[in-house]
Formats: sequence, C-alpha cells, structure tokens
Amino acid sequence: MRNARWIGCLLLTTMFLCLASVGALAQEYQPSVGQEGKDVIWVPTPDSLIQAMLDLAKVMPDDYVMDLGSGDGRIVIAAAKRGARAVGFEFNPDMVALSRRNAETAGVSGKATFMNADIFESDFSKATVITMYLLPQLNLKLRPTILSLKPGTRVVSHAFTMGEWSADQTVEQEGRTAFLWIVPAHVEGTWTCKMPTGVAELNLTQQFQNAQGTLKSKGKVLTLSSVTLDGNRIRFVADNRNYSGLINDKKIEGTVIANGREEMWSAEPAE
Repeated sequence: MRNARWIGCLLLTTMFLCLASVGALAQEYQPSVGQEGKDVIWVPTPDSLIQAMLDLAKVMPDDYVMDLGSGDGRIVIAAAKRGARAVGFEFNPDMVALSRRNAETAGVSGKATFMNADIFESDFSKATVITMYLLPQLNLKLRPTILSLKPGTRVVSHAFTMGEWSADQTVEQEGRTAFLWIVPAHVEGTWTCKMPTGVAELNLTQQFQNAQGTLKSKGKVLTLSSVTLDGNRIRFVADNRNYSGLINDKKIEGTVIANGREEMWSAEPAE
C-alpha cells in the first residue's frame, strides 16, 4: 500500500512538472511580423539576404559586427556562426531574451551578445561592421554618428539608403536590396606634401567618399583625375603620375609611380 501511494505521488509530481514545463514554453515570447517597435515595425530579414549582407561586408572571424535593431537576433547569430564577435542592440526586452535563447540554441552564445538599449544612445565606435534594417529617416539620423566612425568601417543596410550618401556597392536577393557603405577618411583641406620632386601643395574637397582637387608644384597647378577614396586609402593621378596613400592619424603616406619607377610621398595638414 505504501509503495502504491509513493508511486502515485511520484506520478502526480511528474505530471505537475510536465504541465508546468509545457505552460512555461507556451508563455515564451514569440514576435509577430508587423508588430510595433520603438521606431519601426518588426519585419525579419530573410536568411538568404542576411548571408548576402554579410558577404557584401566581407565579414571575417576577426570582425566585430554590431546590428542596430537586432530583433530576434538572426543577423547577429549568422555573423557569430562565421566566427565574428557580434552584438545586437534592441529596445524590446522580450526580443532580447528571445535572441539570447536563439543564440544558445544555435550554439553561438559565446560569440553573440544582445543589449537591451536605444540605438541612438549606444556606442558603435568599436564596430568594424554595422548592419541595420531601419527606415530612411532613422538612417539619416544615424548618418553623422556613422560618418564619425573609424575609416574603413563597413555599413550594410537592408532596403533603405543614406540619402545623398551613395552606396559603394549593392546586392539583390529574392527581390530585396542591400546597400554597402565604407566609412571614408576625412581628407578635405590643404595638405603640405613631400614629393620626390620637392614640396607641393595638395588641395582636396570632399563629399562623402567622393573627392576632387589640385596639386600645386613649382608654380604649376595640376587637376587631379581618377580620385578614389576607399576608407582610409586614397588614389589619384596627376601629371601622369599615379599616387596612392594610406591616411592615418592626420597624415598620408604612400607611393607614387611614374615611368615604371616607384617612390615615396607623404602629406600633412598645412598650418
């Protein structure tokens, strides 16, 4: 009789625990497409486009990816699966909790983290890659912050642009478009150059990654051609000489090639 009672109690306890577990699972937060958020409604990015976005940004294991408005965490998790360190910023605490569960299920909780935060009050300065799926007006609001990031930082947006800051590249997947921008170095102004032929004056104007200018040497003013600004790298042609340089800590250092001969040049902001 005692054994029967003990077995009965054990069965009731087991049933209670099972019911409690089922109830807890039933109460787990599940988002719905189109639900309202702080600044946008939630519409998930398709997995195929996520992979295309990460490919566009050339995400590697040594990258630090930050997703602005990370929703259920799928972009952060996909980046973490590539070996990158990734963090998502999400205002909805239920979404953050869901993202953490999803990351644990995917086995990347050590690489993928999620912050319950307002993207307009968050620090992105350590990111090498930024991803987002926000409205155009939010992209424009973020643009000054993004442009102040380290030159070479890659920014990928699903669907929406950055106004007059034209994208460096685009990709389409399943009828959707992703845009890539590379944060350009600030080069506008007058630079004093040390050239193989002597001291020269480099004058540059700039609008985002587009630059133009002149090179003044020995009283002769040359208009630059084929000017490209790619992150912290600049290239241009003047007087049939091909210049390339790396912009670092307010200094440009690089090489100039003329008649098959390569020499060094450098530039610093004019006083």
